[in-house]
Amino acid sequence: MRPVVPAITRFPVADAAAGPYAIAAGPDGALWFTLVHAGAIGRLTTDGRVDRFPLDSASCGPSVITSGPDGALWFTRSRDHRVGRITVTGDVTSFAVPSADCGPFGIAAGADGALWFTQMHTDRIGRVTTDGRVTEFPLPVRGAFPSAITAGPDGALWFTLNQAGAVGRIALDGTATVHPLPTPGAGPVGITCGADGALWFVEIGAGQVGRITTDGEVTEFPLPDRAARPHAITAAPDGTCWLTEWGANRVAAVSPDGGVREYDLPAPGSEPHGLAIGQDGALYVALETGEIVRLTGLS
Repeated sequence: MRPVVPAITRFPVADAAAGPYAIAAGPDGALWFTLVHAGAIGRLTTDGRVDRFPLDSASCGPSVITSGPDGALWFTRSRDHRVGRITVTGDVTSFAVPSADCGPFGIAAGADGALWFTQMHTDRIGRVTTDGRVTEFPLPVRGAFPSAITAGPDGALWFTLNQAGAVGRIALDGTATVHPLPTPGAGPVGITCGADGALWFVEIGAGQVGRITTDGEVTEFPLPDRAARPHAITAAPDGTCWLTEWGANRVAAVSPDGGVREYDLPAPGSEPHGLAIGQDGALYVALETGEIVRLTGLS
């Protein structure tokens, strides 16, 4: 039997047309999120205050957001092919990516003090310094659809290749390695660095969670519902990885040994996408239907 969520708080942050998509814990203790269809960035405090910061283009498609090494939040703009930066006081700037129609999507801070991002349409990984200088690195695969990216424990960046069914690694000098996954049609999307020193990722096409060590050894764990369409994943300090089941209206917890616990979300058809652990230790989930939910007391 699926366990009951002990405590959940719902925060309406936008209408369904705005599309809350990705979420990250900010250096100010608030949760910052993208409104992918409205061309805006949102900020949610733990007591429920919501602020909204419009961008310079309503159709720019702000996608994934992360906390940067400079005390600001950085995010990708997948529809106008730029990388954005927003301070905790709401000042916004953005930087163009040289490759046309590249579709930046995933973004993460690297060990070198720069931000690294994926380019879905050009099979490249980009790097942007905090003063806006962009470098691009081509990957050794074509049509791979690079998606999410995270910093690894080895100083490199690790990323998913959705259409290639693989996980990639790029060193800080731009040298890339590709690790094919065992399951055909896996379609990996979200990826995170686990507390165990491995990289954990979700396979939206296969309904599985994967784990890859820094030497490339892959283990896959099927979800109870193989049609759940897992989308995003984040690691908690206790070793648990949390993921959204976009196709099943749930979140799930994966233990280091691959055990899975699932939790239903309160509103049907809520389309859970990004999720993050807040500074208060709660789990925050962005629902594309217009809410962010906070889950506490999970076990």
